[in-house]
Amino acid sequence: MRYLLLIYSEEPTGAPPQEVIDTVMGEYWAYEKAVADAGVKLGGDALQDSTTASTVRVKDGERVVTDGPFAETREVLGGFYLIDVPDLDAALDWAARCPGAKYGSIEVRPVMEFDSAGQ
Repeated sequence: MRYLLLIYSEEPTGAPPQEVIDTVMGEYWAYEKAVADAGVKLGGDALQDSTTASTVRVKDGERVVTDGPFAETREVLGGFYLIDVPDLDAALDWAARCPGAKYGSIEVRPVMEFDSAGQ
């Protein structure tokens, strides 16, 4: 079953010290290798800063674009992994191993499976 691991953390207000960057990136490279070696990773990436985001809505048939996600929380979506594992327990185990769980939170969401036979 496919699950999306959504990585949330507080958006930094300034550049962290290089040793902090090196430590966190080392943890992510190790996790990246673990999910790849286990054969469960289908995709994933880090996202650019939330100030680069745009939100699209359609109001009365017109496209309305606004800057940013305008989050009500201090945590923002910073990246994701798409994994394929047998069940929710396995997805939760991978989420707990993700470095983002130490620095913020990981939302685990099953991917909706549609029957394509009716199309």
